[in-house]
Amino acid sequence: MKQHKYHVTVQHLEDAKGQPSTYSDNLDFDVGNHDDIFKIVERLQAAKFFDEETTKAFAVGLKLFSEVMLENREHVLFQDFHPAFLQFMKNLKQHAKNQ
Repeated sequence: MKQHKYHVTVQHLEDAKGQPSTYSDNLDFDVGNHDDIFKIVERLQAAKFFDEETTKAFAVGLKLFSEVMLENREHVLFQDFHPAFLQFMKNLKQHAKNQ
């Protein structure tokens, strides 16, 4: 299956109390996705569900999660959740189209 390729970096800036991070390393990984995540972000920003930063986090998180689920759809973790997720995606696409 052909996929778009991405490099993801997560840097811990501060803890929940506002103290500077004690982590010296970032989480870095390469991942593929069947969708163009940049286009997904653009579409969701146009729909104006959330502010710009929240939209980026939502889109990237959703696409990373959904790709893992798609590639492992038979895994026991996703058996009960998969039908609800499909409905969620259908609703999301419909609401985005209507915005």
